[in-house]
Amino acid sequence: MLEPLKPTALRPGDQIAVLSLASPIEEDRLEKGCEELAALGYTPRVDHPSVLARDGFFAGSQRDRATALRQGLDDPSTRAIFSARGGYGSTYLLDCLSNRPARPKIVLGSSDITSLQIFLWQTFGWVSFYGPMVATNFDRGAGAAHGYDRASLLRALTETRQGWSLDLECESLVPGDREGRLLGGCLTLVESTLGTPWELDTAGAILVLEDRAMKPYQVDRALMHLKQAGKLRHLAGIILGDFPQCEAPAGSETVRDVACRVLAPLAVPIAWGAPIGHTSRPMLTVPLGIQARLTTSRAGTLRMLEPACVA
Repeated sequence: MLEPLKPTALRPGDQIAVLSLASPIEEDRLEKGCEELAALGYTPRVDHPSVLARDGFFAGSQRDRATALRQGLDDPSTRAIFSARGGYGSTYLLDCLSNRPARPKIVLGSSDITSLQIFLWQTFGWVSFYGPMVATNFDRGAGAAHGYDRASLLRALTETRQGWSLDLECESLVPGDREGRLLGGCLTLVESTLGTPWELDTAGAILVLEDRAMKPYQVDRALMHLKQAGKLRHLAGIILGDFPQCEAPAGSETVRDVACRVLAPLAVPIAWGAPIGHTSRPMLTVPLGIQARLTTSRAGTLRMLEPACVA
């Protein structure tokens, strides 16, 4: 398991580069999201032609998105990169990142951005942040449906001295209490790393898995693929999301049923239904790459055992 390289914490007034690395976004939602960042005390930095670009299913050409990402990682005037949205396309950008950036930088996003976050962890040992995006969550506001959880965001991005706790607002699928390193993200993107040079090493991890619009049998296939690839063999625990739009036909098994069948025999703590990633509730921000303690004996609690940022 890698030793984490932590980014410098956000401070009031810091510039945040807003990038579109996957699918296109709507301008009005971008503007609302940037207004929310400003209300939090930060300075969003947006290259509008780049961020609002469209190339079919993507937010601009592969070359332009890769250039924007490389520049964002190397630019010393910005403290963080916040993704505008997920969707599809960030896997196309990974081959442009063969050279290590000069220093770790906050990278915040979820969904398709999982690919980039796993790459940064497996290749460079960077801590990143699985959480809200500018034009899909920040635009809705703090505490709002499909919005973001303000407290967990600020603790994750600004705390430099100690850990903190998150109420996962979930149910216990398998009770228990274990420590491990937080890793994971969107289920299909975690699965897609298998066989790549940046395949996620899950040994000793508390594995976060969430997704949307999958049929229960598709979730079953993905979990079984991870299991048969050895990725569930030495876990410390599992945190599962809401899995919205994954409803089963009447009389069929649910995603929860699938999770019980495939994951419960692992005999590790499992939390079901946390507002992480795709969720209609305010999205939590979870640092990826730091040590944490998962408790699922009652209401699910995630205790960060170290800060995710440095001063």
